[in-house]
Amino acid sequence: MADDLTIATGTKEEQYTLLTKQIAALIEGEDDTIANLANIAAALKEQFNFWWVGFYFVKQDQLVLGPFQGPIACTRIAYGRGVCGTAWKDQRTLIVDDVDRFPGHIACSSLSKSEIVVPIIKNGKCVAVLDIDSEHLAHFDQIDAKHLETIMDLIRFSN
Repeated sequence: MADDLTIATGTKEEQYTLLTKQIAALIEGEDDTIANLANIAAALKEQFNFWWVGFYFVKQDQLVLGPFQGPIACTRIAYGRGVCGTAWKDQRTLIVDDVDRFPGHIACSSLSKSEIVVPIIKNGKCVAVLDIDSEHLAHFDQIDAKHLETIMDLIRFSN
């Protein structure tokens, strides 16, 4: 099934629309959350060539690194700390145009310049976050937020 994913062209909106359909088809019928998140990270990285794409799982009072694509990442992030921890705490998507200006930003890589973090909410509770970094300033916007939130809504947590 993974071979069926093709790089979409067109506007960012058009690319996300096609990619969302492809991801839905890719994860349909697969119950393993880790496998699905790994494929979602790969699909997003491949489509948009983001610097880093990955997931962090809520485990007690920390976010713990899950499937990702890109350079080595921070393994654990405290509740309310950095962009990921703040998105978890606030349970809302955060777009940061310049990570160096974000209070308490955790610099896993000095090459990361902007970031979007989308919390994954299940039964009213944040269970994980999607973290995407870019090496370009102000790379993310509301189009990214809208479509990434839609993709995160597709995920089922079974394990």
